[in-house]
Amino acid sequence: MVTRRNGGVDVVFRVPSWSERWVLEDGVTMPETSEHRLTCELLEMILRAWIARTARDAAVYANLALRWDEEHPAVGVDPDVCLVDPTPPDAKLRSLRTWEPGHTAPRVAVEVVSRDTAEKDYFEGPAKYAASGTRELWVFDPERRGRGALGPSVLQVWRRMDDGAFRRVFAGDAPAYSDELGAWLVVTDDGTQLRLADDEAGERRWLTGEEAARAQAQADRERAQAERAQAQAERARADALAERIAALEAQLNASDAVPRGPSPAR
Repeated sequence: MVTRRNGGVDVVFRVPSWSERWVLEDGVTMPETSEHRLTCELLEMILRAWIARTARDAAVYANLALRWDEEHPAVGVDPDVCLVDPTPPDAKLRSLRTWEPGHTAPRVAVEVVSRDTAEKDYFEGPAKYAASGTRELWVFDPERRGRGALGPSVLQVWRRMDDGAFRRVFAGDAPAYSDELGAWLVVTDDGTQLRLADDEAGERRWLTGEEAARAQAQADRERAQAERAQAQAERARADALAERIAALEAQLNASDAVPRGPSPAR
């Protein structure tokens, strides 16, 4: 369903649980450019660092097979990145099958649009995620490759509503808000990277584990430098005080050493 609201386009998906067009061949993956992989890897690292920082029972996967119809197990989608919360019980998960115990649809799925995936990511993708039970979908199109009624947009956010509908709640240039993570989606690095931040301006960005370690190391160095500077200042003050005391003692000693004349006769 497509309606116009406040000058924009309101898109809501209610779709069947499967379609013959959604059948995927096992072992077949779309080729990725190095830029596409770097964009996905950055999001993976940011989300993994968030999981570690918040001690959540969750996991991040790349190109994981997502399947939701037990009667049609070949029907599915393989998100570029997805956040699954809670973590599935399988140690080496190859396929997320939402009909199996402990398998739940992604809390967040991410598709990064490339030249070969634009049509799929803009049209077929949201329908699949609507059917799968995914809570939130981010479609990042840094090169604006989308065409047609739904595009192009640098960023789209689709969200599962209380009534079960899958609604596009944002389409345009970032920033956009993620209800699922309580964070802002911001575009950085000259429009090539998608990151998360605590603020709309993107100044308080979520860091990867490596970035956080570097930031902590820098903070430790700055704190050590500040402590050394403070210690030096305290030593300088102590030395100055000692010199002042020594000067006063010298004055007193010099005063005591001056010969005194006889007392006047009475």
